[in-house]
Amino acid sequence: MNHKTQSIAICKLLANPANPNEMSEEKFRKLVRNIERTGLYEPLIVRPHPQKKDHFQIINGHHRVKALAKLGKKEADCLVWNVNDEQTAVLLATLNRLGGSDVPAKKIDLLKSLKERFSSAELAKILPQTRKQIDQLINLKRNLPPIKPDTRPFAIPLVFFVTPEQSKTIEEALSKIPIPPGLTKAQHRAAALTTIAEYFIKPSEKNFRFSKFL
Repeated sequence: MNHKTQSIAICKLLANPANPNEMSEEKFRKLVRNIERTGLYEPLIVRPHPQKKDHFQIINGHHRVKALAKLGKKEADCLVWNVNDEQTAVLLATLNRLGGSDVPAKKIDLLKSLKERFSSAELAKILPQTRKQIDQLINLKRNLPPIKPDTRPFAIPLVFFVTPEQSKTIEEALSKIPIPPGLTKAQHRAAALTTIAEYFIKPSEKNFRFSKFL
């Protein structure tokens, strides 16, 4: 493989018909603006065309070459790789697919740094995010309070085994306790069982009103 960049006439760079990668019109416009503004882009990866002499087939960079042509460029920086059809197919399936993901905190810091020099509207023209998404990301870290985990137990399961006769008695007793509004069936059963237990542990006037249901 040739790892030296070569300038090749755009008219000699032909698309690979097996290329599966597509780009939306909005992202393509941002790509064009990026190249127009900086004059920089990642060199295309091409191979000598298998059928057309003195031409090259694009492996990676189909949208970049279209953007360069749209900007009126006559040549493109390329890396020429001597690969066969099988290797080309693997590269088409992997290039632009194998990538990492952004670390949110670092991405936000980077956007905040860019925001010192550019407006959100200007950044939205060259970055993948929209203006609204950029503003939301920049404000996210600033406004997000630290999350403190709730260490309180949500519920403690109680497991015990009863005979069919005991189960019938328990269910009858639970059904006689009034259901406070807003409780689920499970919450009602837990509250009813607790009320029965409290009645026998510490009888009081508060619990006495339930005695008529027992």
